[in-house]
Amino acid sequence: MKNLILKFPAQLQEALSIGQKYEFKSAVKEFSNVVVTGLGGSGIGGSIVQNYVFDKLSIPFLVNKDYSLPAFISDKSLVLVCSYSGNTEETLESMHHALDKGATVVCITSGGKVAALAGENGLDCIIVPGGMPPRSCLGYSLVQILYVINHFGLIGDSFKTEIHAALEMLIENSEAIQTDAMEVARKLFGKLPIIYSSGAYEGVAIRFRQQLNENSKMLCWHAVIPEMNHNELVGWRDEADDKCVVILRNHDDYTRVQTRIEINKQVFEKHTNNILEIYSQGNSYWEKAFYLIHLTDWVSVDLADLRNLDATEVRVIDFLKGELAKV
Repeated sequence: MKNLILKFPAQLQEALSIGQKYEFKSAVKEFSNVVVTGLGGSGIGGSIVQNYVFDKLSIPFLVNKDYSLPAFISDKSLVLVCSYSGNTEETLESMHHALDKGATVVCITSGGKVAALAGENGLDCIIVPGGMPPRSCLGYSLVQILYVINHFGLIGDSFKTEIHAALEMLIENSEAIQTDAMEVARKLFGKLPIIYSSGAYEGVAIRFRQQLNENSKMLCWHAVIPEMNHNELVGWRDEADDKCVVILRNHDDYTRVQTRIEINKQVFEKHTNNILEIYSQGNSYWEKAFYLIHLTDWVSVDLADLRNLDATEVRVIDFLKGELAKV
């Protein structure tokens, strides 16, 4: 897993090349909504892109993580099917739903049943390299989502240069990122992480939570500011020295959100001394997002080492799939 994380910048570069070379079959048309359907490591790219396009699209952009799709799906919908293995049962079922509704369907996968079904129906299907844990292939799926919505005229080309600049920044700061990540991991060791971010970077916070779950084999939770100020903040009532707050921050977070974070810290400090703030680096959304993602990915594998665990194994998920196969 460490080797895969180390190669993340190179993966972004390869993903840009894959997207640039792909020739779409689907003609450009007008849509009333966009839905990305995918789960886990295959679906998190959609959540992060959803944050990116929040202030850029004039139509709804939804990320679906279930068997079914919303009732509004129609022939005016663009549905992106994201399954790294190509065999995710929930995603396959939602793909059938999209086809039944006449939606324009584009697939992003390494093969499997999704690729086969795409071939049978003459769909656009972007193939990415296979054979790795889905959570280690975020760059492949996320970048292809951007290329798909770019093809249909929903976003411009700026993401290409921004992602290239981001990967260069990660390479230049590789050693410092790994050093900082180990420092964070040591502070999180033996604690229950509580992750907070602005709403604009919730996808990045979710990614961190999922990486702690899968790589570090730890429970944790995340929430966003300002929403948690209307509910979760009241839960900060008891001593919480067994917990560690991690706030993912950007120097240009919305000013009122930054004010709220500073006030929130006053509340947290009454109940725990374990508060970490991780600031992004870079100028564009993608530089900031990928910096935080790369650093926290390292945190997750460093924590696995500190806990003497194999970051790669996911036996409990294999057990679940085995039991489901019996039904």
